[in-house]
Amino acid sequence: MNLKSSTKTDVNMTELVVEIDAESFEKAIEAAYQRQRKNISHPGFRKGKVPRAICERTYGESVFYEDAINALLNTELPNVIIEQKLDIVDTPKVEVESVNKSEGVSLKVICITKPEIHIENYKGIEAPRSVNEITDEAVDQQIEAMRQRNARVVSVDDRAAEMGDEVNIDFEGFFGDEAFEGGKGESYQLKLGSGQFIPGFEEQVAGHNIGDDFEVKVAFPEDYHVKDYAGKEAVFKCHLNSISREELPELNDDFVKEASEFDTVDELKADVRKKLEENANMAAGNAFENAVTMKLIEMVNDPIPHCMFEHRADSLLNQFANQLKSQGVSLELYLQYTGMDQDALKATYLERAENEVKLRLALEKIAELESLTVTDEELEEEVQRIADENKMTPDDVKKRIYVEDLRTDILVTKAMNLVKEAAVATEMPAENAEEETKEEEKTEA
Repeated sequence: MNLKSSTKTDVNMTELVVEIDAESFEKAIEAAYQRQRKNISHPGFRKGKVPRAICERTYGESVFYEDAINALLNTELPNVIIEQKLDIVDTPKVEVESVNKSEGVSLKVICITKPEIHIENYKGIEAPRSVNEITDEAVDQQIEAMRQRNARVVSVDDRAAEMGDEVNIDFEGFFGDEAFEGGKGESYQLKLGSGQFIPGFEEQVAGHNIGDDFEVKVAFPEDYHVKDYAGKEAVFKCHLNSISREELPELNDDFVKEASEFDTVDELKADVRKKLEENANMAAGNAFENAVTMKLIEMVNDPIPHCMFEHRADSLLNQFANQLKSQGVSLELYLQYTGMDQDALKATYLERAENEVKLRLALEKIAELESLTVTDEELEEEVQRIADENKMTPDDVKKRIYVEDLRTDILVTKAMNLVKEAAVATEMPAENAEEETKEEEKTEA
């Protein structure tokens, strides 16, 4: 295969014109025939014994052309690409310009290449960093949650049920005089106020005593998942079997000794505050690093082939499919449950894929600009870490992954650390800090 010309036709795109001489083409055609002959049948010949000339006369002279050209492309085109120092990011698109036995083949090969990234001012990126103050209320909430986890359930028989109680009931639902499917339960445990049942049900159980028979009248929501029930009024005939409630332990030193490693309430509160402060510092650090990362991504303004985003989205989708598989769920079943198709699911990964591709390209360029390197010792240490983590040998790891890709991963990590270490933390505006606190509270809730 000979290179006739190489032309940069667009940003990140190079067009090669390559030729296959007649002699090489003939050898490739013969090889294609030999690969296929065992499956060829023709009247008057045993299967696998049909001469090439008969095949070409019967099916056309070009019957083996495609196989022959593809074989040559697979073996020889990579060498041409390497010689031209093209870093391609997608499978080249090949167009046949001309083909015949006497003159050989002329091909146009369109290569999409890795973009050249231009980036500056990546040192000293400014981003807000604010650590939320740990209040006494926050400490008390953690202590209260601890009391909740250690609550004991006690029976109640001297009063009517109240919201917050857990009741055991029998019930059966009716539309008019007719019981409906799915509306019956026996010895059902229900916490009043949990919202397990349709609106209005639990509130009408409150106020009744053990042994009471009573009716609950409610209307199914208009958007109820069973369409035949949506908006309908129903009557539930109920019987209250029992009432119980949670009894929280008293917050004192005895409780602390029983429920923790500490001896006093003050020691427990001090430890809770310390952990909350550590978490707040960690959250602030993560938020700061995320903000720095996003600013770095925004610095990438060079055109990037969309296929790179597509390939990364495919990779993320495959990772998700493997996670599902490890949980005993197939991707097909997940798509069936969610009502999505694979293209729609992949589309949800595209924004993340675009950010990850831009970040990777930026960091690779920074590593180049900063002359960062990865020693063989560092590479071996990372191989060993992966081996230990996956209970494999280093040789097994090297068989499963391309080690030079791992070297690039380490290089990218070094570049990211350089950017983070050089970043400058600024004070977050008060209104932004307040909004961030509210969002964190929602997340925790």
